[in-house]
Amino acid sequence: MALREILVIPDKRLRVVSKPVEAVNAQIRALADDMLETMYDAPGIGLAAIQIGEPLRLVTMDLAKKDEEKDPHVFINPQITWSSEDRNVHEEGCLSIPEYYEEVERPAKVRFTYLDLDGKLQEVEADGIFATCIQHEIDHLNGVLFIDHISKLKRDRVIKKFTKIAKQAAE
Repeated sequence: MALREILVIPDKRLRVVSKPVEAVNAQIRALADDMLETMYDAPGIGLAAIQIGEPLRLVTMDLAKKDEEKDPHVFINPQITWSSEDRNVHEEGCLSIPEYYEEVERPAKVRFTYLDLDGKLQEVEADGIFATCIQHEIDHLNGVLFIDHISKLKRDRVIKKFTKIAKQAAE
């Protein structure tokens, strides 16, 4: 297991559409382990492979509270197959947009399929924070960031801020 660097906006790789994982093998399991270690270290509750520069449809997640035992999950090639008409608003943040949070409206429930670490197809229905998180992470796989779901004014402001930080760091 190894800690990986998390990409931060305005890094253009965050807008890349990730490719499906073709085979669940030792390499993919090792990548998932690295992602979990990186996610816990950050700390965060979800991480898409593209956030560490790997354009593969792979997501790690752990929604356990701080005082609870870790409950890591790995979703390979996750795909939403159904979304409820009911909507929910949750405050979202992102490891690729550090210390920025905004309320985002998404479907309250989703059903999705994915491959597990054994390569078996699974189907899950998610609601609450689980539904929000899986939609957020699948968005990453499609080159979409949660700020794409907020007003243009707020989005432009946060992009400008992080672009300025990146320029200062490069000097």
